[in-house]
Amino acid sequence: MKTIHTALSAAALALFSVSAPAFAQGQSEPVCMPTDAKQIAALFDRWNDSLRTLDPDKVTANYALDGVLLPTVSNQPRTTPLEIRDYFVKFLKSEPQGKIDSRTIRIGCNVAQDVGTYTFRFKDGKTVQARYTYVYERVNGQWLIAHHHSSAMPETVAAK
Repeated sequence: MKTIHTALSAAALALFSVSAPAFAQGQSEPVCMPTDAKQIAALFDRWNDSLRTLDPDKVTANYALDGVLLPTVSNQPRTTPLEIRDYFVKFLKSEPQGKIDSRTIRIGCNVAQDVGTYTFRFKDGKTVQARYTYVYERVNGQWLIAHHHSSAMPETVAAK
């Protein structure tokens, strides 16, 4: 697995900086729960494992209640749990399985980003390469997806 060494875009940094950290009840300072890149990388594995179940409710459970999904194969932004579930009802019919090709992980106070590229394989044998961004936030002691953006690669790579 390669690591991407590029600067995050201004938009990604803005999104990262405005994500709300978890605050301890009655305190004005955030209580930052320790984590590391290995734990954040495992969140993709958890999401990918939920795809294997073919159960849209199990996939949707990975997302925060106010989570946003900008999916690869739909023009509609999904901004509610019902809209996110609706997307996965359709997407899971193709039995997708993802594999990370490259990634960069950034960690803040109860928020983390996993940005990179992945390849999906479907039951018909087809594959799709895409770029992704997951922004995770810690909610009630659990890491959930606050923002998930996936888009197909814009450039066709010539065969060697």
